[in-house]
Amino acid sequence: MSDRLSKTFADLKAAKHKAFVAYIAAGDPDFDKSLEIMKALADVGADILELGLPFSDPLADGIVNQMAADRALKAGMSTARSIELIREFRKTHETPIVLFTYLNPIYTYGFERFHDDAAKAGADGILLLDLPPDEATQNADLAKSSGLKPIRLIAPTTPAERVKLLAESADGFIYALSRTGVTGAHGAPSETIPELVAGIKQHTDIPVCVGFGITTAEQAQMVAKSADGIIVGSAIVKQVELNPKSPAQAVVAFVLPLIEAIR
Repeated sequence: MSDRLSKTFADLKAAKHKAFVAYIAAGDPDFDKSLEIMKALADVGADILELGLPFSDPLADGIVNQMAADRALKAGMSTARSIELIREFRKTHETPIVLFTYLNPIYTYGFERFHDDAAKAGADGILLLDLPPDEATQNADLAKSSGLKPIRLIAPTTPAERVKLLAESADGFIYALSRTGVTGAHGAPSETIPELVAGIKQHTDIPVCVGFGITTAEQAQMVAKSADGIIVGSAIVKQVELNPKSPAQAVVAFVLPLIEAIR
């Protein structure tokens, strides 16, 4: 199996570029338009796609991403359809895909089966928001996962000893939160990002990407100075919400200045 994430970060490092990670909700506003958005993002330079699996109780998400999950569910999306979406994307594109999800839909699908099916479809990593790595090791059913790199989430408030645990158990890249709270563009990235990234890098050589609250080219440029990449989510999802008839065009127009700002 090709290691798309490692190759992407190696290529970016060689080119002295930072990664642009774009989040969208799988199936928002519907299957076909979601696939179109994924392809458009890849075509204009998004280095990694973060695909949120639609779920009825996304507790870590702000209102923009909650509404996106709701739109996707109402359009008939499911965990199985999300895997099919990845499979369709892989027919034409090799951009790495990281799944952003909660334990409930994965457990319902079948934990080990999900990892196997998603990896075979072409997913590369998974960020399980409500399954800490130390909890997973205590449950045999949740320890059997292979094929998807475990992406870890580290917040500014994460205790130092836990930063070490998370960093050492991560693969692919680490998602560092620029600030506390739920997802959304309601707060600008924190000025303490350089210290946060430096603290994580004491424990790992894995790339550190920073997200939460990045909405402008200026913010993207500021965050990219100390991180290996930036993650933009709610601001992209908002473009889908505002432009349901032609979301791919709106998303491209929004992300291009941000991608150019970090190159």
